[in-house]
Amino acid sequence: MAEDVFSRPSRQDGTHPRPQLLRPVWHSLDGVWGFEYDDGDVGLTEGWSEPNRPPARTIMVPYPPESALSGVGDTGHHPVVWYRRRVTEEDLAAAEWDEGGRLLIHFGAVDYRASVWADGRLLGVHEGGHTPFTLDATAAARRGSFEIVVRAEDDPDDLEQPRGKQDWLPDPHVIWYHRTTGIWQTVWLETVPSLYLTGLAWETDVAAGTVTADIELSGRPSGGVDVEVELTYEGTALARVGASVSEPRSRIVLPLPPLTNGQGYEDLLWTPDHPRLVDARVTVRTTAGATDTVASYFGMRTVGVDGAHFLLNDRPSPIVAVLAQGYWPQSHLAAPSVDALREEVQLIKDLGFTTARVHQKIEDPRFLYWADRLGLMVWEELPSAYRFSATSVSRLSREWTEAIARDRSHPSVVAWVPVNESWGVQQVAHDPRQRDFVRALFHLTKALDGTRPVISNDGWEHTDSSLLTVHDYQNDPETLSASYRDDDAMRATIAGIGPAGRRMTLLAENEAPLLSSAPVVVSEFGGVTYAPDAQIETWGYAVAESPDEFERRLRGVFGALQASRVLGGYCYTQLTDTLQEANGLVDENRVPKLATEVIRAIVRGES
Repeated sequence: MAEDVFSRPSRQDGTHPRPQLLRPVWHSLDGVWGFEYDDGDVGLTEGWSEPNRPPARTIMVPYPPESALSGVGDTGHHPVVWYRRRVTEEDLAAAEWDEGGRLLIHFGAVDYRASVWADGRLLGVHEGGHTPFTLDATAAARRGSFEIVVRAEDDPDDLEQPRGKQDWLPDPHVIWYHRTTGIWQTVWLETVPSLYLTGLAWETDVAAGTVTADIELSGRPSGGVDVEVELTYEGTALARVGASVSEPRSRIVLPLPPLTNGQGYEDLLWTPDHPRLVDARVTVRTTAGATDTVASYFGMRTVGVDGAHFLLNDRPSPIVAVLAQGYWPQSHLAAPSVDALREEVQLIKDLGFTTARVHQKIEDPRFLYWADRLGLMVWEELPSAYRFSATSVSRLSREWTEAIARDRSHPSVVAWVPVNESWGVQQVAHDPRQRDFVRALFHLTKALDGTRPVISNDGWEHTDSSLLTVHDYQNDPETLSASYRDDDAMRATIAGIGPAGRRMTLLAENEAPLLSSAPVVVSEFGGVTYAPDAQIETWGYAVAESPDEFERRLRGVFGALQASRVLGGYCYTQLTDTLQEANGLVDENRVPKLATEVIRAIVRGES
């Protein structure tokens, strides 16, 4: 990474796999790895974790083996896979490894359970297919070149693991897609000192005019360390604070005088139209003189709700959103390139949307970087499990906690969605345990991050929730408009049984006021299919036979909701065609089905 990018992390090139905690040097291990299936699950007993075992084939990391870009392209059921790659002297040199430091191996995401060895010695195990983990390979590096071996377990029949839109059946059915097994985000090396920063999060308080840095160190300092935090905006110094730290975790509060200017404070705030980002540098110095310096960035803004309105920076900001699956035909959940992540954000904005509801996926953090930088609001959603049990409760809670910890500093993330359409809690209306779990996830989310709205169960059967969201695929514009025309009509629509035939809330009568004044958002609607060149059987909630009919149908459903005087916003289903679900505004290759300016005018309610 060039020094000027390290100095201006808010203007990085989007390649770094951890965009909010940068060091000047890192080295990707993406590329050709050895690969083999272990359908009989014999690898552990037969010593496959040992180095120098000839692999059965190769794979291109970080693309999942089900995808074409991996070079494998096998979409069958394979519950266990193995990877191996030699970390060479050239790799170590590129990571600027030296005997005085520690060598870390970072994994962006491995689905679902990963075990990692270096020269036959187990480095660690991680469970959770959508969140990152880091292992220390210092001992192996001190011996020189070494081999990494990764065993990934991803049982297609295990409905208790968070899997989102990944199908458990052999072939994609209805709204589920091919699986993503094993490594699907970047693997990379980094050299750090013996005491180093492992976590950094930002929390802004616009009203108080402060920013808080949550700092986590790799261990308890012996004798204490000095931590310095410096903030700049567009090259101008904003704040610098130093503190002596004796604990592994600490909070450092920085006053920001420009935020106390009642007439000028908004010049620092982040919005989709003005995605202003503040650069940061954090330096840790030990008494022995060792130093760890990282660069970061954040955005200052507030999000909340008031009556019928979603608020951004205390002003009504109607939600104009699109459902994004984050799935590519050639690479599945993995983006085909780092440029594709930037292009996805830009495409959503070009089509007129202010917000993306990333559906059933914890997206690559580089997508969130571009959302931060280009100005796109994001709803982040936990991938569902599909069987309720103590095991699924534990797995979902742990993975969601890790996702919030990873992403809570991104200003683009404006809402959390722990459950969608009662997936994994199908009996939530009748089973008190499932209802307690949905409520627990809502309150767990609020405990981990009290700065954002939380949608308890998107679509229907809400418990405590910051917004009341509705999934309504009515495609007759007059009927759809009548359901949300005014407050009386909308309240009638969401009272009791909703448009999808499910109860809208599960709150007791004495709790009903908790949601009675919450903004109502139609968070799924439309779903119109227009796919004249499809090579497979497709479906949608309505079908257009020509471009003119597609445009007419879009104008009808968008116009019906735009006519409402009481809705807090809407989210169209969906951005892209995805396998058999061909109801995108663009096809699977991101080509708009109508002229971009036409779609934008429809989305924005312009003539």
